[in-house]
Amino acid sequence: MLKAYRYQLDLNATQRQFFARAFGSARYIYNWSLEKRIKAYREEKKRLTAYDLCKLLTPLKNEEGKEWLYETPSVCLQQAIRNMDSAFVRFFREKNGFPKFRNKHGRQRIQFINNVEVDFEASKVKLPKIGWVRIHNSRPFEGKMGTVTVSRNAAGKHFVSVLVHTPDPIPEKRPVNEATAVGIDVGLHEYYVLSDGTRVANPRHYQNSEKRLAVLQRRLSKKQKGSNRRKRANLAVAKCHYRIACQRNDFLHKLTSRLVKNHDSIVIEDLNVEGMLKNHCLAKHISSASWSEFFRQLEYKCEWNGKNLLRIGRFEPSSRLCTCGFVNRELTLKDRTWKCPSCGEVHDRDLLAARNIKMFGLEKTNLIGQVSGAVSAAEDVEAPAMAGPVKRQVNTTC
Repeated sequence: MLKAYRYQLDLNATQRQFFARAFGSARYIYNWSLEKRIKAYREEKKRLTAYDLCKLLTPLKNEEGKEWLYETPSVCLQQAIRNMDSAFVRFFREKNGFPKFRNKHGRQRIQFINNVEVDFEASKVKLPKIGWVRIHNSRPFEGKMGTVTVSRNAAGKHFVSVLVHTPDPIPEKRPVNEATAVGIDVGLHEYYVLSDGTRVANPRHYQNSEKRLAVLQRRLSKKQKGSNRRKRANLAVAKCHYRIACQRNDFLHKLTSRLVKNHDSIVIEDLNVEGMLKNHCLAKHISSASWSEFFRQLEYKCEWNGKNLLRIGRFEPSSRLCTCGFVNRELTLKDRTWKCPSCGEVHDRDLLAARNIKMFGLEKTNLIGQVSGAVSAAEDVEAPAMAGPVKRQVNTTC
């Protein structure tokens, strides 16, 4: 099983300078290789591979004025070229945007693939050319180490991430049972509502820090560009954003771990978050909720713990479908409750959506009222949207 372990580095002044130079060298090689590849295709219609560019790395180091590239481990420079090549592969395969040139602002990173040691008793990690570096030892690991990434965020904090091939096997999926399954409806007023009636309020970490962030950004805007005071003000803004991100990640990890621990099967809705962000009235609140990260954590934690994650289609009328089969097509976002004109039942839209999400997920896998085999951790159970009011056999027990 592949797992990543992340530790914060405790650096002295010399080590900070070393990593600053290493980040700059890796960034320079990334931009150099990207320019080489673009130029070769435009002028000669030739595709330079990562292997071709790595062969040009030694002549580049020997050029006059480029001797500073020798200060950085060669594996870091080669990995920068491979990362650029991977960006091109993603562009052609996933149409995810053409690779961009990197700048010195924001997150910086270098990668090692060998000659790395970790001593948990001394809370240190040994890296090529820099030697032993102290880490904040939060948890040890067992297994074979893979890629090791050293990064620095905009707040100036350094981290090391270790990809580990752990000896733990991937557990088998537990049987999908209606009694241990739960449907989740995410929202903005309440972060989610479960089909069993459990509600979790939205902590709104970004909104709670907006006033402080506005003060820091106002101070930053008044500083002269290029001055040291502007750099300090920019760092203060970055630290405020980092604090918000840490609060959000802590909330999401606790939330997803509790869900995976208490339920064998989880049914979620396949939301088009990217499309929802185009609503400028709600974009800030949707970004702050971080639904995509919530679903991502649910997916890999279900995989690690042998639980089932089911997805239903995004066009299913989850909050519009009454238990009698009537579909309320006049429902708007401001309507938090609605009364069915067919049977007269009053519904809370969030709770109704969670129950319908669970019903759709189990219905598409033919699991209502019975126990069946396990399904894939991220199995899609897409269903076409209902074209009109259709009578369904609904199990109202959740």
